[in-house]
Amino acid sequence: MAMELKSSAFQSGAEIPRKYTCDGTDLSPPLRWENTPAGTKAFALIADDPDAPVGTWVHWVIYDLPPEPKELAEGIATSETLPNGAKQGINDFRKVGYGGPCPPPGPAHRYFFKLYALDALTNLKPRVTKQQLLDAMKGRILAEAQLTGRYKR
Repeated sequence: MAMELKSSAFQSGAEIPRKYTCDGTDLSPPLRWENTPAGTKAFALIADDPDAPVGTWVHWVIYDLPPEPKELAEGIATSETLPNGAKQGINDFRKVGYGGPCPPPGPAHRYFFKLYALDALTNLKPRVTKQQLLDAMKGRILAEAQLTGRYKR
């Protein structure tokens, strides 16, 4: 079975609730994953918006998540390093951690939460960019899963 990424806050393709956006309390949504491949040593997650007027906008970069538990609770702290050893990168708001959907008025934007199962820790320091993480993951990705949400103002 393919690896799956889910949220108890919204179904794939559905609207992201306001509390997970800049119009609400800007909490990171709860996420959980299933059917992870054998040999997974860490997970990484990138959340971005390809519909942003300036090109793809990065909302979250988090990596070196331990293999267990296979979830992220709601409202992950916006600190560089989490108690479980995971690290967070810089989003396009120029901040560490999660920055929720905040599109300009108009049609709904799509938000992609992409999870990667890795065969090793990245051993990157905190505060890396999406591109630095992607470069570090080359040749290390065992599986990928995606959850998509929508939001409009």
